[in-house]
Amino acid sequence: MDISLLNQKITVQKNTVTVDEIGNHLNTWEDFYSCHATVSGESPSESTAAGMVVDNTKADFTVRWCKAVSEITADGFRIVYDGELYNILGIDHMNFKKKSVKFKCQKVRR
Repeated sequence: MDISLLNQKITVQKNTVTVDEIGNHLNTWEDFYSCHATVSGESPSESTAAGMVVDNTKADFTVRWCKAVSEITADGFRIVYDGELYNILGIDHMNFKKKSVKFKCQKVRR
């Protein structure tokens, strides 16, 4: 793995349930892990649905393996990159060699 390609900062957020002062349960996103990644496979695409333009951009993020990265799953986590939110669609552990992990993501529709 060429370390110089890890030149983009990403933050992985975890979905947690918090309880406010009157007992309501709220879904909140908390920063879980921050690291440098290689962004590849970025494929911007747009489609129209019900008269709206929908952004279906997909991107792959490759990071170095560590204990915290091995705990990330496709549900309950998302990636923040360059001010944009990306849902994790799949995780490739790169032959389970414990060197790198690739996250296949799609931009969140807002």
